[in-house]
Amino acid sequence: MLIFKNLEQGIRVIASRAYSYTTKEMTVLEALNSALHEEMSADPKVFLMGEEVGEYRGAYKVRLLKKYGPERVLDTPITEKGVIGWRRSCPRLNEVEEILNKYMLQAIDHIINSAAKSNYMSAGQISKYFANTIIFRGPNGAAAGVGAQHSHWYAAWCGSCPGLKVLAPYSSEDARGLLKAAIRDPDPVVFLENELLYGESFTVSAEALDSSFCLPIGQAKIKREGKDVTITAFSKMVGYALQAAEILVKEGINAEVINLRSIRPLDRSNINASVRRTSRLVTIEEGFPQHGVGAEICASILEESFEHLDAPVERIAVADVPMPYAANLERMAVPQIDDIVRDVRRACYRSSLLAAAA
Repeated sequence: MLIFKNLEQGIRVIASRAYSYTTKEMTVLEALNSALHEEMSADPKVFLMGEEVGEYRGAYKVRLLKKYGPERVLDTPITEKGVIGWRRSCPRLNEVEEILNKYMLQAIDHIINSAAKSNYMSAGQISKYFANTIIFRGPNGAAAGVGAQHSHWYAAWCGSCPGLKVLAPYSSEDARGLLKAAIRDPDPVVFLENELLYGESFTVSAEALDSSFCLPIGQAKIKREGKDVTITAFSKMVGYALQAAEILVKEGINAEVINLRSIRPLDRSNINASVRRTSRLVTIEEGFPQHGVGAEICASILEESFEHLDAPVERIAVADVPMPYAANLERMAVPQIDDIVRDVRRACYRSSLLAAAA
């Protein structure tokens, strides 16, 4: 039984409890829209620019023109290098730049050689005259049937560059909290979204629906606790890892799934702590295996937690070939749930037992 000092206190407590149980189903695209809307409402210096983000309402329908007008939602020419280079001359503005997957390469010089290095090379003075914030956001990774030139993974590319922060959301809550964090962060941020997740719905907590909600950059999240093996993943592969974990639990393997969320900075402490509990590691990514995010995670484990390992680390990545166009070959090239199940069994020394039983 609850006892309150007065009516006002009772109303506050009951209201807060009701709020804590309020959740909402929201797609990733809706989460991105809401985060942009709230940050643009809160700070008049924030603006969105990119190809077709205005009248066409964005290639992926991030819809903000009607509310904020063409001065803060800018359609740009089809020239990524020119747009991002021009931005460096815009004083005191915080920009969210939408870039389509295949076109980030056109502006890679300005992203890697200018944006990533300006704060360092000016000893932080650049923020006195130019924008504090720039976010390069847009689809990352393969969609479906778009071929080799439209299926780039930028996590490892940009994650290897000092001066950039690199984020890769999985759920709607990730999308809201991380995009808000990116807009408020003084460093340039590469925000990698997955085109195939835009229409996926996730339950968003009441806390995440609040306009003040913001996720810490550089902090991974344990999506599923387990004791037998650690699985690290980011973006769409988190969902695959969770589905694989449900299959494995029927075989007596209890997998812990970590949603990385942040590629740079990487949450090494939480990853290492998990591996020290489980003694096994499987990494998954939609990137190439050589010099990939999984390779960096494996190196971190070998450097800091080698004595805790009971099995060799396992890496799952895209096939080391340009992405095929044919649907059957594309499926073979991109990691699947079966690949995760197979490699976890191998890490847990179950594959030989299962083969013998068969």
